[in-house]
Amino acid sequence: MRLRMSDGTAQAGALISFQPKWKAFGNSVFVKRTLVLLILAAVWEVAAIWQDNPIMLPSFSETAAALWEAIRTENLLPAVAVSVSVLVKGYVMSVLIALVLVALAVSNSFLREGLQTLTAMLNPLPAIALLPLALLWFGFGETSLLFVLAHSVIWPFALATLTGFQSVPETQRLVGRNYGLRGASYVLRILVPAALPSLLSGLKIGWAFAWRTLIAAELVFGVSSGSGGLGWFIFRNRNELFTDKVFAGLVAVILIGLIVEIGIFRTLEARTVRRWGMQR
Repeated sequence: MRLRMSDGTAQAGALISFQPKWKAFGNSVFVKRTLVLLILAAVWEVAAIWQDNPIMLPSFSETAAALWEAIRTENLLPAVAVSVSVLVKGYVMSVLIALVLVALAVSNSFLREGLQTLTAMLNPLPAIALLPLALLWFGFGETSLLFVLAHSVIWPFALATLTGFQSVPETQRLVGRNYGLRGASYVLRILVPAALPSLLSGLKIGWAFAWRTLIAAELVFGVSSGSGGLGWFIFRNRNELFTDKVFAGLVAVILIGLIVEIGIFRTLEARTVRRWGMQR
C-alpha cells in the first residue's frame, strides 16, 4: 500500500512538474510570434491559390523562392546595404539633433514653447511631401534622402522625449536640485533615467517613420539617380511585372524591421526599463 501511494505521489509530482514546462513553452514570445507568422503565411498561400493569378498575387512559396533567388543571383543584398547605410546615417544624426533641441528646451521656457510649436507644426507634415523640395535644394544625392529622414525622425522623437521629461515626478527633480545638478548633468542623471520608457518609445517611433520614409523616397529617388536601394529594387521589378520579386522586396523590408524591433529595441527594453520595473 505504501509503495502504491509512493508511486502515485511520484506520478502526480512528475505531472505537476511537467505541466508548467508546457505552459511556459506556450507563453513564450518567440512561439507566439512564430505562430502568428505561420498563420499569416497560410492565409497568404490560400488567398493566392484562390486568386489564381501570380501577377496580381503570388503565393507565399513563390515569394520565398523569389526572395532566395534575389539574394543568391541578383542585387537584393547590395540594395539592402545601401538602404541600411543611408538609414543609419540619417537616424543617428536626427536623434542627436532632437536630443540637443530637447536639452535646450528643458533649460529655458521660451525654447520649450518654441520646440512645442515646431513639433505641432512639422510633426503632422509627411516627410515624403518634402522630397521635391529636397531634390530642388540639394540635388540628386544622399543629402536629399538625409533631409527627409531627418524630418521624419526629429519631430516625433523630440515630442516623445520632451513629454517624457515633463512627466518626471517633482520629487525626483528636487533630488537633482538638492545635489546641485544643473544643465547637462541634471538632464543626464535625473531626467533621462526617469523618462527612459518615453525615450525608447520615441526611438522606436522614429525608427519606423525613418524606415518607411526611406523606402518611399527611394521609389522616387532611385528612378532619378539610379541608387540601388530597396525601394528602387521594388520599383524596378514592378515595372517589369515581376510581382513575386516585388513581394520579395516587401518581405525584406518587413524582416529588417522585425530584426531591429526584436533584436535591438526589445533587448534594450529587457535590459533597462523592464529589468528595473519601469515597464511590464
